[in-house]
Amino acid sequence: MRVVLIAHTVITKDIPGYELLSEEVADCDDLSEQAGRLCYLSFDRPNPKTAGNDDYIANILNQGHYSVLEHGSATFYIDGVTRAFLLELERHRHFSYSVVSQRYCDGSRFKLVEHPELAKLSDDLKKRIADVQELNQQLYADIVTELEALGDNRKTARGAARTILPEGTETRLLVTGNIRAWREMLIKRLSPAADAEIRQVAQLILAQLMEVAPASLQDFNFETA
Repeated sequence: MRVVLIAHTVITKDIPGYELLSEEVADCDDLSEQAGRLCYLSFDRPNPKTAGNDDYIANILNQGHYSVLEHGSATFYIDGVTRAFLLELERHRHFSYSVVSQRYCDGSRFKLVEHPELAKLSDDLKKRIADVQELNQQLYADIVTELEALGDNRKTARGAARTILPEGTETRLLVTGNIRAWREMLIKRLSPAADAEIRQVAQLILAQLMEVAPASLQDFNFETA
């Protein structure tokens, strides 16, 4: 499993009238503060308790003024995860996705990903899973070969053959979301009630998001996530 932050918001010019107090503030957090202060024209920071970015964002979180968190965004590349994981992640409607196509790409390139819970299984069951995977990959290849021999083009043949691949087949994707959307995803997927695979991904996302939007995630405790 790989989860790599490949892009995030970078400010190129501040709102007229706004001046950042500290150069150490992350751009995503800075942008949220600019948006919030624009709403109330409070660029002069009239309240000393919320003059700093961290305190200002803390107040935003406390007030539930989450809309200002929607301006900053982050993009992750993810691989080594299952199609089952993808189905769960896609329930988060406010993300944008680009996913490897099983119609265009050779499905035999993508192996079965071991779900975290399967690591608990006996060696015998793990061997049986590996045997089934080997048979499944061969079946996929045979279906493609026969359909092509019957006149189907490669895309059509692979599109049909992919239907016999298990949900545990690896997929690769790019996913982009604004900071509010990432917060809502993390709240749900860091829960002990969440599936183990998506919980692992959420932990990796949180660790990297904390580097680019620490104030916006200050109420998350990474140690206990």
